[in-house]
Amino acid sequence: MRSKLFVPAARPELFAKALASAADALSFDLEDSVTPERKSEARQTLHDWLVALPAEYRSATPPKQLIVRVNAIDTPYFEADIAAVVQRGVALINLPKPERADDVHFAAECIERAERANGVDSVDGTHMPVRLLLNVESPTALQNAAALASAHPRVAGLQLGLGDLFEPLGIARRETSAISQAMFTLRMAAGVAGVFAYDSAFANIRDEAGFRAEAQLARAMGFLGKSCIHPSQIALANDVFRPSDDEIAHAVRVLEASRTASRDGVGAYVVDGKMIDVPFLERARALVTDAQRMGLLNDAQRDVLAAA
Repeated sequence: MRSKLFVPAARPELFAKALASAADALSFDLEDSVTPERKSEARQTLHDWLVALPAEYRSATPPKQLIVRVNAIDTPYFEADIAAVVQRGVALINLPKPERADDVHFAAECIERAERANGVDSVDGTHMPVRLLLNVESPTALQNAAALASAHPRVAGLQLGLGDLFEPLGIARRETSAISQAMFTLRMAAGVAGVFAYDSAFANIRDEAGFRAEAQLARAMGFLGKSCIHPSQIALANDVFRPSDDEIAHAVRVLEASRTASRDGVGAYVVDGKMIDVPFLERARALVTDAQRMGLLNDAQRDVLAAA
């Protein structure tokens, strides 16, 4: 999920265009992009569209991940949102403004009820079909991020909301030191629970260099991808979060060398002048998995992995 494109739920004329885009995921928004007087209309529109989704989006490997950002749990819209949009084909509910584990528990309970009511079954019989992507966008949420990430098995990831986090505190949105600290804190919290970390939106659509720089920082911090508020940002995110050819080649060599090391009973070994042990091997495996999913391996690399 290198790129996640926001799609206002009140703009159904954009839905087909979003599906046809190069974004890895679509996040249909019932929160900030929808005015209070249009909440009910947007919710119904999105519900009807989700119910009519093509079968390919209800499979274990859909063409795109479908996400819905609902309204916060302390609004009068939350429970109606969940009841309407927890449908087959929706992978994640993006929950804004949770601050404590109890918030996550309540959201998970509501999702479970909606799954039963809407006949949403596990794709493979073991995994919960609809999981949670939690927005971390307040000082309290950032302080409690590890507890939020660990609060419930439905939590799949944490997403940084820098605008909401910084603006009330008077922190400049482009202050790199502040961004770095927030990213690092969120990534460590996600690591505690074994969930992914996802980057914030970047509001200046015209500033491609700024978007790319922030995305590169997020990737260096181990984030999975970046939110996009405009289709023009999709290609930038996909490029930054794509494993490079050099990274793929090195990872394949690490896996190839691990086969020999395992056979010889060697716990640490050198590849491309770098000492490799278990953490580096795990990273190489994860990178190769991503490259396979994106179709980036060449024939020789596939042969090496088949032999390994």
